[in-house]
Amino acid sequence: MPLRDDVSDYLIAPAPTRAGLSRHVQGRDHSGAVVDIDVVEERPLTIFLNGQEIVTAMTIGDYPEYLALGFLRNQRMLADGERVTGVDYDDELETVVVRTDRPTNYEEKLKRKTRTSGCAVGTVFGDMMDGLDEVQLPLGEVRTSWLYALAERINRTPSLYHSAGAIHGTVLCHQDRPLVYMEDVGRHNAVDKIAGWMLSETVPAGDKILYTTGRLTSEMVIKTALMGIPVLASRSGFTAWGVDIARQVGLTLIGRMRGQRFVCLSGDDRLVHDADASAIGDEDARRHRKGAAE
Repeated sequence: MPLRDDVSDYLIAPAPTRAGLSRHVQGRDHSGAVVDIDVVEERPLTIFLNGQEIVTAMTIGDYPEYLALGFLRNQRMLADGERVTGVDYDDELETVVVRTDRPTNYEEKLKRKTRTSGCAVGTVFGDMMDGLDEVQLPLGEVRTSWLYALAERINRTPSLYHSAGAIHGTVLCHQDRPLVYMEDVGRHNAVDKIAGWMLSETVPAGDKILYTTGRLTSEMVIKTALMGIPVLASRSGFTAWGVDIARQVGLTLIGRMRGQRFVCLSGDDRLVHDADASAIGDEDARRHRKGAAE
């Protein structure tokens, strides 16, 4: 069955044919035949906060303003309620300048840098655990019917991942509806774009689900918890530290979502088993996303 191409009910949907996100490259396959394939573009983006250079990230180049806002928000360089007075993107200089109404100086924080575990390596400044003790994620239910519907819809949505691979997707969802679907070479960038969109649009987090194609690592759990989202789900697996942190903050952590199967290693008290799993059926191997077993 072809991928469903109706993305009209997404607030932001993937745009796999958008110019500049991928390009055709010619090569030869295992038999020596000439092949043309799409490969993902990546380019640097330097993020400034007021007059201070913060980081240069490798990204596919879409939604740079959201990426900058979300990165700064998730690094706690933008405080809750802080007023952003401007976000200026310069395509030629490949820079984004985020401006606030207060002076900022993060020289000491920038000295404490942690390389993260993503396949497109990210950067976390300061103590990764800062602020987790104050996190209070809302209770509420997560219906298994929502999870099955989300997995089905997201995995059928045309995306850059389907057309070119070598990229991660992250989707902000409400109940059984996917809302905003962001992609990037690193899952940390995709999450930051969603965080930036939520900040820009003042979207509440307490009733949302975050779905990712990548591994459920400590970084992913921390970002999700600090964003105030109580549920994180993935087709992929877990790291032990990611599970430990999820249990510490009370986040519902669901992985290995394939067909009728999934595993919840934290926060299963939110789960409402309202779907008949036997009626879901196993996932057709032809529908597996590229790299799903990685």
